[in-house]
Amino acid sequence: MADTRRIAVFSIDAKLPGEVKGATRYTQIAEMLVAAGFEVDFITSRFQHWDKAFRAADSRPDGSLPYNVRFIEEPGYPKNMCPQRIWSHRVAAKNVREYFDAHHDYDLIYCQIPPNDVTLEAGRAAKRYGIPFVIDVNDLWPEAFRVAFDVPVVSDIVFAPFYRQARRAYALADAIVGTSDEYSGRAFKDRAEDIPRLTVYVGNDLAVFDRGAAAHAAEVAKPADEIWVAYAGTLSACYDLDTLIRAVARAQRRDPRIKLKLLGDGVVRADLERVAAETGCDVAFLGYVPYEVMAAWLSKSDILVNSLVANAAQSVVTKIGDYLAAGKPMVNTSRSPEFWAKVERDGFGVNVAPEDPAALESVLVDLAAAPERQCSLGRVARDTAEREFDRAHSYAAIVQLIEKMSASA
Repeated sequence: MADTRRIAVFSIDAKLPGEVKGATRYTQIAEMLVAAGFEVDFITSRFQHWDKAFRAADSRPDGSLPYNVRFIEEPGYPKNMCPQRIWSHRVAAKNVREYFDAHHDYDLIYCQIPPNDVTLEAGRAAKRYGIPFVIDVNDLWPEAFRVAFDVPVVSDIVFAPFYRQARRAYALADAIVGTSDEYSGRAFKDRAEDIPRLTVYVGNDLAVFDRGAAAHAAEVAKPADEIWVAYAGTLSACYDLDTLIRAVARAQRRDPRIKLKLLGDGVVRADLERVAAETGCDVAFLGYVPYEVMAAWLSKSDILVNSLVANAAQSVVTKIGDYLAAGKPMVNTSRSPEFWAKVERDGFGVNVAPEDPAALESVLVDLAAAPERQCSLGRVARDTAEREFDRAHSYAAIVQLIEKMSASA
């Protein structure tokens, strides 16, 4: 572009290159915007949410990346669910306001929500300086928190500020992007649907996934007589891993070939280890592994489980793109109407009621005994990944939206 437009992309919990844990949706959007001719400032916290540690103040990898990295300060917090996190985000929101007051020569601000208060301050700055403002809905707060703390009346009072912040932030948006129809639709709960709305799944970069799976395949030795059931992601109260372990323990008594592989870590790991010991489940807790290694584990597995509790607020979660890319059948316990219907409509897996070990056991045993069905469902899964979840293609719609909105600013 002769007249290069400047875009600010904000994500508080991004994974920067060289880090093991974190979200890559927004760095990929930044890369694609640069490739389209934009100048991009990528704004994130100096506190690395996933590691609960601070990046070095001089660790901005500006010289090695196509976009500029700008850090926002916050005091940090020890756990995902704690009062310190609320305070930390309040400080981050103040610093975001100050950042945009000092740096507002942008043609568009693209901002992840949550945190709601940080997004609200970014939106207010956009309005002060006449900058188009696009919100990308990556999770629902406080809806997701209510899974862990849902007490009648009390929760309504405790979470009222989150609802208020969300309502005010969405009111400032000039366009909405969501990682599912449910998430993009949330923005219009309290406002008219009078602005552009786009759903683009989190997805993944299929080329990166495939390279990783191939490069690390030799590191994942799978005996020919085993059937691997795998889960990848955070070990938290939102994910129904207690049921998964109990179901696999029951299934193993019927089919000893079945083994459980849990990739990831989180606050409930110790509880899950106790459940495994109690039930005698043959499960490997593999912890966090680099993304490329995870790709190899998923590709070597036979059945992948998207395991959520009944009242989980999640919709089409991040891991879905990786599960589909692996080309394996998916067992889904998410009650999200959108994703439940997609599993049935597209035919890449099996839905089963959450929090029901007997029902999940039955599905796992049946799938383990049907290798041809595994292959059939797996082919559909891979086709779906290529068609709808490959970022190289699906994120082009986000770039086009930004192109159009920044041009008219």
